[in-house]
Amino acid sequence: MAEFGKQIIKNFFFISLAVLLSYCANQLPPGGGDIDRIPPEIVEVYPENGSTNFEDDYFELGFSEYVDKRSVKDAIFISPAIEKALELDWSGKYVRVYFPEKLKQNTTYVFTIGTDVVDFNNRNNMAESFYFTFSTGKEIDRRIITGRIYQEKPQGILLFAYKFSSVDTINPMKNKPDYISQSGKDGTYALAGLASGTYRIFAVQDEFRDLIFQPDQDKIGIPSKDVVLQKSDSLYSGLNFFITKIDTMAPRLLSASMIDKHHILVNFSEEIDSTIYRKNNFFIYDSTANRKTGIRYFYKGSAKPTEMFFVPDETIPVENNAFLIADTVRDKAANIFLNDAVYINLSDRPDTIAPVIIKSVPPSGTRDADFLTEKFSFFFNDAFDTNSAKAGITFQDTLGKAVPIIINFTDDASFTLLPLQKLEPKKYYIISIDFKRIADAAGNKMDSVYKSRIQTISGLDFTGASGRLTGAALTENPVLVLQGTAPSKILGRGKNIYTRRPDKNSGFSFERIEPGKYALWCYLDKDSSGSYSSGWHFPFKPSEEFSVYPDTLNLRARWMQTDLNFIFK
Repeated sequence: MAEFGKQIIKNFFFISLAVLLSYCANQLPPGGGDIDRIPPEIVEVYPENGSTNFEDDYFELGFSEYVDKRSVKDAIFISPAIEKALELDWSGKYVRVYFPEKLKQNTTYVFTIGTDVVDFNNRNNMAESFYFTFSTGKEIDRRIITGRIYQEKPQGILLFAYKFSSVDTINPMKNKPDYISQSGKDGTYALAGLASGTYRIFAVQDEFRDLIFQPDQDKIGIPSKDVVLQKSDSLYSGLNFFITKIDTMAPRLLSASMIDKHHILVNFSEEIDSTIYRKNNFFIYDSTANRKTGIRYFYKGSAKPTEMFFVPDETIPVENNAFLIADTVRDKAANIFLNDAVYINLSDRPDTIAPVIIKSVPPSGTRDADFLTEKFSFFFNDAFDTNSAKAGITFQDTLGKAVPIIINFTDDASFTLLPLQKLEPKKYYIISIDFKRIADAAGNKMDSVYKSRIQTISGLDFTGASGRLTGAALTENPVLVLQGTAPSKILGRGKNIYTRRPDKNSGFSFERIEPGKYALWCYLDKDSSGSYSSGWHFPFKPSEEFSVYPDTLNLRARWMQTDLNFIFK
């Protein structure tokens, strides 16, 4: 009996081992060796690209290596769209995909397998999206639209293409696209199998892959124009995109808490910029005393991006009920919320801390101040009377000779100092701030003078670039941008950004540029705003057309790169 039990256990062990080995043989590539860094590829497809009179109820894909099944299912996009779920039948590296419904007659279908596909071994993404087309009729639509998405990580961004008539009702927040494609690792894309007609195309970083643009979670690229494909056309190239965050939500007051009896920390629903607010947009209503109190100071200080400090004109008794009222709350995107209110958690805690500098730009002790264009900014942790502070700020050389300045306050706790005369190169200067003139609402101040010693640069280590712009008429108001970053990271992401307009002969010149690697691009400033306009998704407003110089410029110190030929296309 014991022997019989041992035999059962032994048989069970071998059966379990056989099942496990079988599973591994079907799912896993051979182990060992170097780390797999090779992206998977599609090496076989049925039917062949460009097939006509297709009648089967499936298509097949063969991969170069074992891939994650779920990633393949999520990466298949079909145009025109098939609403119901596809059924996938796997055999090793090959998959047969069944259609859940009969395909439309005399229709060209485009199948895109996106870069979300990852291999099983090391989760390498496909380097480029793969597409193929076939038709259920005698002819196949072969028109293609291509372009590039300029984004730090463009791989996997979806292209939503809508075919429409003269009546514009396209809203990517409500309408799913007629055609879909996906960008590759370098940002390039191709929308294939298109019929003649008019197309509007958006580039969408669709987080949930629901084929609907949702501004609160997705980013979008707005086209500079609609594309019209005639029957005689085969290719439209150069529809390029910048990806941006669209802000459609008005800011709201979320909370207000007194950190002491003079300061209220206010939290908003989104990041705010104190420079676009005014004190008279806010007041405090004491419902217990039926009394309104104005705002004496408001400032950013050390608050988080969504926060701001308010200082009331007078203290509120802690036993009362009080509310912060906003008649207008506006953000940078011009979204406005009217008549907002939030309860204030009151405090009678005393304020005993004097204002101090929390940041200066450039920092104190710098030896890199520009003697021609430098601005000096100072940021405090608390607000103060700006008129009193101005009288205690001076700019001198080391011999005590005064330099005339203008002082601009960005809020009640920060200011920028601008010299009104040319400074001298390789020379020391001292900025003095008399802290005795900087008192907060509680009267706290320090009995000292702050001194920032800075040195200007020699001016000999600058670089530059010059050339000629062609392909864009001066009447189109072109603006050239030299930006210290790689081309895939342009549109306001670089540290050093310089702009120039071409002269009457379409020549351009960037001088006094810090050495480094730069991207050069140009946009047509049609609204004359002086900055690139990203457009709007609905109601549709096109973005401004742009072009990127194909090479990164490596600008070296004391040497100017000349004769650049920038062809706008």
